[in-house]
Amino acid sequence: MENRPLDMLNAARDKRVVVELKNNKQFIGKLKAFDIHINIVLEDAEEREAGKITRKLGSVFIRGDTITIISPE
Repeated sequence: MENRPLDMLNAARDKRVVVELKNNKQFIGKLKAFDIHINIVLEDAEEREAGKITRKLGSVFIRGDTITIISPE
């Protein structure tokens, strides 16, 4: 059972997630790693703006203090 926010992220490891940032950009990719600051690493990541894929990025590191939402795809 997931009781803490990090438990939810652990359950999402190796699954595709949508990450929304404060600047309204979205990244979709497989969650590979995260830390207590919610800095995250995505693999096979794509950037999406206004619902359209704008670029394919491969592996990306996203700083936790820029993230507003992390959700299963």
